[in-house]
Amino acid sequence: MGAETFFCVFMIAIKDELLAMSDREYRDFSSKLMPSVEKDRVIGIRIPMLRQYAKQINNSCEALQFLDTLPHTYFEEDNLHAFLIEQIKDYNECIKRLSAFLPFVNNWATCDSLNPKCFKRNLPLLIEDTKRWIASRHTYVCRFGIGMLMRYFLEEETFKSEYLDLVASVKSEEYYIMMMQAWYFATALAKQYDSTLSILQDKRLNDWTHNKTIQKAKESLRISPLQKRELARLKV
Repeated sequence: MGAETFFCVFMIAIKDELLAMSDREYRDFSSKLMPSVEKDRVIGIRIPMLRQYAKQINNSCEALQFLDTLPHTYFEEDNLHAFLIEQIKDYNECIKRLSAFLPFVNNWATCDSLNPKCFKRNLPLLIEDTKRWIASRHTYVCRFGIGMLMRYFLEEETFKSEYLDLVASVKSEEYYIMMMQAWYFATALAKQYDSTLSILQDKRLNDWTHNKTIQKAKESLRISPLQKRELARLKV
């Protein structure tokens, strides 16, 4: 049996196993949450089950072959790809795999669930890659970058006010980018209130993102009543 035949067998085996995990009711439910994904691309597999499967096949020949294959047919194949990347321990290898994969991401769910374990140990390298992702014109590459900045660079030991400027400088009318910007700034208000407030006072964001930031911040339990009143006065 030749290498190409082995490759096809591996791919068919993974796809068959994913199809066997299908939950039709969950498929119908999750499809409604992802308008950018055609329903016939959704199998219907709950995330914990898919993560467990990723751990089960991690570092196997079939997993490595799977990572070499893009694009995929199903939404869950994209998620499986993301969950396999998460487990890569070498930072440079992880970035290589991400660079190949991120341009094929076409929905918020895959984008937001991807969080490689090696990132936390390589923050000086990560911030440079994060800046590159945020500068991308691809919706979900940019969203992923903002998400990583929110996840890893809002704590006292990692935060710099220039990171706020970096996110504010993204000018886009793409809903999923603006929503991530609002999520980022609402979280920044909870963790770095004084530094972040000036972004709103100076009206650095478009009106939709500005108001959505205030809305999400007012919904947060980490924002004080006094701060919420101050934010309410800044609505445009």
